[in-house]
Amino acid sequence: MMHDPSLVQALVKDSHAFDATCRDAERNCWMAVHRHVHGVLPSEYDIREIDEGLYLAVLEARKAAEQDA
Repeated sequence: MMHDPSLVQALVKDSHAFDATCRDAERNCWMAVHRHVHGVLPSEYDIREIDEGLYLAVLEARKAAEQDA
């Protein structure tokens, strides 16, 4: 499934907001997508599902942007 490129880029930007606490791209992308899907950040033991395809698209875009920088 193809995701809206502007949404992916917005979530990449959102994922950078979490870098101050932990510079783990996978974690931060997951948190940004979780907040987008559920409207809140995950709690400690949150097991709600997210759109895995969207998560992977955001992670790939973030990694690509970091390689280009």
